[in-house]
Amino acid sequence: MGVKSPPVTTSRAIVYRARDDLRLEDVPLPPLAAGELLVRIRACGLCTGEAMDWYMARKAPLVLGHEIVAEVVQTGEGVARFSPGDRIFVHHHAPCMRCRSCQRGDHVHCLTWRKTKLTPGGLSELAIVPREVVSADVLPLPREISDDAATFVEPLACVVKAAHRAGVGPGDRILVIGLGVMGLLQIMLARRLGAELIIGADRVGSRLERGKHAGADIIVDVTQTALPETVRSHTEGAGADVVVVGPGTVEAIEMGFRCVAPGGSLMLFTPTPPEEVWPFPVHDAYFREVSVIPSYSTGPPQTQEALQWLARGLPVETLITHRFPLEGAAEGYRLVREARDALKVVVHP
Repeated sequence: MGVKSPPVTTSRAIVYRARDDLRLEDVPLPPLAAGELLVRIRACGLCTGEAMDWYMARKAPLVLGHEIVAEVVQTGEGVARFSPGDRIFVHHHAPCMRCRSCQRGDHVHCLTWRKTKLTPGGLSELAIVPREVVSADVLPLPREISDDAATFVEPLACVVKAAHRAGVGPGDRILVIGLGVMGLLQIMLARRLGAELIIGADRVGSRLERGKHAGADIIVDVTQTALPETVRSHTEGAGADVVVVGPGTVEAIEMGFRCVAPGGSLMLFTPTPPEEVWPFPVHDAYFREVSVIPSYSTGPPQTQEALQWLARGLPVETLITHRFPLEGAAEGYRLVREARDALKVVVHP
């Protein structure tokens, strides 16, 4: 008769206590409950949102990381879809799929979505996946998709949702302001959704060059060139049908609004700090019929579509600039926050 392994009770993880206080600690793991999964984290991408200090300060202390690829270690009672050894994508939130918000496709407004999370988080050697997530948003990963590529499922799903909310499709003229990793994913997806013209704008030289490789037709250095005039010069004076604003600043939003064509859409992809207010130009928005559309996070339909895009060969691994072990996560976040040489940073616990 074999000897049963003792239950896992702790895991090493990166704990965010303050902007410059990220610690590698042993954190407790609860016992595995029915419907849950115990997983080993194989890779975790660093989210640019976790470098927004105002956003993270109100959550501290917490274990960082949610763009994960994992391997099933143990299944809770009643789990039939997954087995130990399976390689999976795990979303950190999942909706109930039954409430009015879910039925409308507004998964991020489901109360279940908002309360679910990984325990302790993605930048951990081990984690518990809650029952609700196991039921609604865990996906088996095809062998041909690498761990590094699979860390893009969640961020790409956010881009998929934004593109659909903005109505990106064949023949559209798109402007993407901000060419970090999310902006570059916006360009890659817009090209594959049939955009006629894609303009990328940034102030960092290396990112402008990346925009060309990602598929932008025109690149604009906003430190050297007036963006609205440049956009109009390439669109017969009209402006862009869809403007995606990556930076969470009023300055970027106002610039984007000036670049939208009549009847077009202004996509707000990143939040501003709560104290910042954009004085909404109602008169101009009304007569130009500009739609202002925010897009927050993502849900199961979009993670499934993102995985399909990866399986079709979307070249996301070209966006990875740095890889670190768990001990190097603090340096990884420093590079993400600096927003110059780093695009996608991936940690392998």
